[in-house]
Amino acid sequence: MNTSILLFFTSLLFTLNVQAARLAIVIDDVGYRVNAENKIFQMSVAVSIAILPNSPYGRKMAEKAYQQGREILIHLPMAPLSKQPLEKYTLHPAMNREEIARIIQDAIQKVPHAVGMNNHMGSAMTSNFSGMEKVIQELSHRRLYFLDSVTIGNTQVTKAAIGTSVPVLRRNIFLDNTQTEAETRHQLNRAIALARKQGSAIAIGHPHPTTMRALQQTLATLPSDIELVTPSMLLSSAPTTKNDNQIVRNCIKPRESKPAPATSSDYLKMLGKALSNNVIVNSLNRHMQKLLGHYRAQETPNDSGKPEVRQTTENKMAGKTKPQQKDDQTGAQKTKDACANF
Repeated sequence: MNTSILLFFTSLLFTLNVQAARLAIVIDDVGYRVNAENKIFQMSVAVSIAILPNSPYGRKMAEKAYQQGREILIHLPMAPLSKQPLEKYTLHPAMNREEIARIIQDAIQKVPHAVGMNNHMGSAMTSNFSGMEKVIQELSHRRLYFLDSVTIGNTQVTKAAIGTSVPVLRRNIFLDNTQTEAETRHQLNRAIALARKQGSAIAIGHPHPTTMRALQQTLATLPSDIELVTPSMLLSSAPTTKNDNQIVRNCIKPRESKPAPATSSDYLKMLGKALSNNVIVNSLNRHMQKLLGHYRAQETPNDSGKPEVRQTTENKMAGKTKPQQKDDQTGAQKTKDACANF
């Protein structure tokens, strides 16, 4: 019995350490092609949409996505390097803060329920530090994250966000630069491989018929080690600012290195200590102890040598555990100083 328990917990340990790679997919340019875009709503709710604020059906698509619980981004038009027709209210690097603030406010009103923003085109804008600094400063008052579509290599988005409260994500893969089902499947496989390699990846596609067909087919059969998530699920719990970094440096003390276990017995002791505070393991341990107690009670011999079934105190008290004290009864014990959380 002891050997079986040891093997069970060893297997559990390895299982807990294997985490699914996370993949976020965003469909851009939503708001113009209702028939094609409606196919997005037939996919996993984790597939997010980025809506052009001045598109004719943008608000309708935002409301529909919100009803599904789908994540919504504002797909804000920004000036490209090339000369081509531009969306209404496209941001340019030369715009002043007031004009940029007005356009962003207008976009927020036209795309309700948005929690993030990404750039539509925008190579000229995103490669301009001053221009993106104005955008990020405005977003710092809006509680929106920014997903950099990375339409140009020397993008300044991340640099412009340093020291602000605006979280920034970066696109890794474009799914459909070439509009064929084969290309979309190929690029999705690249995104999956990248997610496995670095833990997560973000892919951006568009509501082309070929893209929609390829995603409908492939997302239904994603590998079991890939978790489809929204972009906001890839954000840290709190934005990191320069002040936050200083607090961390002041509060966290370097840990002393410990010698490696010399024997298998030492290793098992170390492993037991590491697992002792794991919630899942503790819960399973209590369950196993209960089963073992019941097992021993059944096999305890009486004077005649026959097994005797005893009703243990533990069995009598099953289901009568004391109610756990709620965390919010003490207000989670407010921290007394900045280092209390470290």
